[in-house]
Amino acid sequence: MAALSFTVRRKAPLLVPPAAPTPYEFKRLSDIDDQDGIRTQIPIIQYYRGSGDDRDPVVVIRHALSRALVFFYPLAGRIQEIAGRKLVVECTGEGVLFVEADADVRLDQIGDALHPPIPFFDEVFPESSGILHRPLIHIQFLTAIGELARGASAPSTLPVWARELLEARTPPRITCLHPAFDHAAARPPNAGNGPPLDMEHRSFLFRRSDIGALRMLVPPHLRTCSTFEILTACLWRCRTVAIGYDDPDEEIRVIFTVGARGGRCAGLGLPRGYYGNAFAYAAAVTSAGELCSRPMSYPLELMRNVKASVTTEHMRSLADLMVLRGRPHYATEGVYLVSDATRTGMEEVDYGWGKAAYAGPAWGRVASFHILFRNSKGEEGILVPHYLPRSIMDKFAGEVASLIKKDPSLRSSL
Repeated sequence: MAALSFTVRRKAPLLVPPAAPTPYEFKRLSDIDDQDGIRTQIPIIQYYRGSGDDRDPVVVIRHALSRALVFFYPLAGRIQEIAGRKLVVECTGEGVLFVEADADVRLDQIGDALHPPIPFFDEVFPESSGILHRPLIHIQFLTAIGELARGASAPSTLPVWARELLEARTPPRITCLHPAFDHAAARPPNAGNGPPLDMEHRSFLFRRSDIGALRMLVPPHLRTCSTFEILTACLWRCRTVAIGYDDPDEEIRVIFTVGARGGRCAGLGLPRGYYGNAFAYAAAVTSAGELCSRPMSYPLELMRNVKASVTTEHMRSLADLMVLRGRPHYATEGVYLVSDATRTGMEEVDYGWGKAAYAGPAWGRVASFHILFRNSKGEEGILVPHYLPRSIMDKFAGEVASLIKKDPSLRSSL
């Protein structure tokens, strides 16, 4: 990919407003929405192959975007912070940032670089940081844009605000354990000490046979676990071994997101069409020594127990914690942060040119994401980007390879 050179011609950014007048009002975010750890933007990218028609994708998508903002009009507004670090959306109707860019490169030239880290992302997309006073967007919103681009008169699922369903109780009270927000975690080696580490960003593809090999590492009663659970448990251990904590008693954790729509959290009453955040950061906690010395069933069972604890009461308690503790950030030291992006539906979004060749995060520096992926050989699997010090990355790759009994060099590329 380093040998590929092309020119990007980017036009001036513009704001696309709703296609019709929308209400001016202030809408409160929920106490799950406005926690400190998600006050950020995660860049995603979608690639599509042309179908040979003469439609200009810029015109099609920009028009559909404008129409979608009539239904999702808060996304055309701006986030403001009020007393108590509470976030609200000022529904100004200003619009969503839209940038048209052309590149003299074909999709087949990019090949297997269609995965994080996207090497030319900064050349195409303008830099952005923070969330206050900036344009908003949401994945569910992309689905609506696709439907409208294909000729629908309205989204198949109408948006529902209803953020009051995840507001703190009166009075707020913490009734559950929330180890993701316990900031006593250990510092990884060299964190905050000495010169900046030389970091490397590398993605790993796990095929169906690889996942099967990992399942054979745990007892039969645990082999029905989800792909996300078994893969995360194994990667957490490989990462810990590669980092090599000096003190085996140092506390470490894996933090992952657990959805709160339906199932154990049905008591929240979240309606179809709710497009606020509805998840909890769940944390499995142990010591570096325990994780590295015990069988693979150990981290897997830790994760499954934590996941099972995310109930309606847990979500109520989490909202209350946010209010009582000033909307804290999740712990970041001694933490492996990971999220399942295989069920977002991003790859299903169709603007009129079929499904995406790739759809997902553009990079994985803050967190590792599990992403559906197919490489140029037609091999399908779960792609997981990692961001680690260069001195640790090869050790990590070797640990992963040893689990699935493959040559480490095969795990470093697609």
